[in-house]
This record gives sequence, structure tokens and C-alpha cells, in this order.
Amino acid sequence: MTSPEPIDLLHRGVQRSVACYVLDTDDGPALFDCGPASTVETLKAALAERGLQLTDLRHLLLSHIHLDHAGAAGVLVREHPALQVHVSQIGAPHLIEPERLERSARRLYGDTFDTLWGELAPLPRENVHVTGDRVVGLDCFPTPGHASHHVSYLDRDGTLYAGDAAGVRIQPGRYVMPPTPPPDIDVEVWHETTAAIRAHGVERLALIHFGVHDDVGSHLNWLDGELDRWAARVRDGMS
Repeated sequence: MTSPEPIDLLHRGVQRSVACYVLDTDDGPALFDCGPASTVETLKAALAERGLQLTDLRHLLLSHIHLDHAGAAGVLVREHPALQVHVSQIGAPHLIEPERLERSARRLYGDTFDTLWGELAPLPRENVHVTGDRVVGLDCFPTPGHASHHVSYLDRDGTLYAGDAAGVRIQPGRYVMPPTPPPDIDVEVWHETTAAIRAHGVERLALIHFGVHDDVGSHLNWLDGELDRWAARVRDGMS
């Protein structure tokens, strides 16, 4: 089985930083995550290299609404109004009315927000669909820990489009880093997610940061171990 190839969005000109994936579904081509609006032109150029235009995509499958994963969704739908966007129930309202999300992000990133992420455009309500157990032929299940609203999509070929649920591992490296953004990080729930991934019989992990990895067992073991080590450092080293 040929592994999916990540699209390198070259965020801020950095290779192997932020990816997305094109995949086939029961209802035509889909994009898994889309990166920020600041990388839309790179995305369209990469699609063209694969013989696709933005308007060939029928679905956008989102893992969660953090800006490096979903920030471009509104801009893409504005350019391609037929694009159907799938996201968790918690995430959906923030795509339709992103003002609160943007205010929060601007407090964090300040003057760098526009350069980093670009426009955060609202989505029409009719384009947004709350995920269930099946999404256009893929299994879908909650994978919280990194974010409470995170979901992942399991293709029939055994590829889990994992977003950030399986951590950060920059191809071809071996180190697995847990991305732990406050205030949503939940270590115990994340361990439940890695157990759920194992239980689903996943054969490979498609990560946004960055690339596809087929040593699923050892990868998840490393992630679990790093989560515990980081949590211990915080408990033991901070008052």
C-alpha cells in the first residue's frame, strides 16, 4: 500500500513544518486539514502539481480548529463555495463565527498574527457539518488530549489522519514531541486517545507536523512516555 504524501505548506518558508493531505473518499477528493490562510497560494500550487484545482476538492476534513490546521477554511470556502467542511461539534461554531477565536489568538500573537496566519474568514453555516462515526466513507472518532475538540479520520487502508493527536515528529526524525498548548492540554485524556488509536488497528500515522510514519506502536509508546516525563517536570519543578 502506497503511503499518502504530505503537501508541504512551507509555513513562513520553513520546510516540513505544516502539512495537509489530499485523499480519496466515497464522495470524491478531500483535503485533510488546510493550514492557515497565509499558505493558501502554496496549497493551490501544490494541488496544481498533482493535477488538481481547489474546485476539484469536495470535502475538507478538519482535525481541530487551531489556526495551523484550520485557519484557511473560510478563505477556501469563499473561493470554492461548494466545499463541504467537517469538524467536531465543539469546533463548528468557531468556524461559523470566528471572532472569539481571533480575539484570543491576537492577544497571544500580537502584531505577528497577520503574517503568521493571515485572514480568519467565517464559514457559511450551510457548509459546516458536525462529524459523526463515519465521514464520507472514513471512520471518525474523538482524539482529545491536545485539544478537547480534536477528531481523527481512519481510512480503509489503515492510515489515520491524526492531526496533532499522535504528536509532532518531523520526517525523517524519530523523536516524538507532544504539542501541549494551554489551557486545553489534558495528559490523562491524551493517554486514553493513544489507547483508542491502538485499538483501531491503525497501520500508519499521517501527521500535520510532519509526515507519514508506519511504526505506530513505538511511536505511540514514545508519545505516552514524553507526556508523562513532561508532566512530571511541571509537577516537580514549578510552584
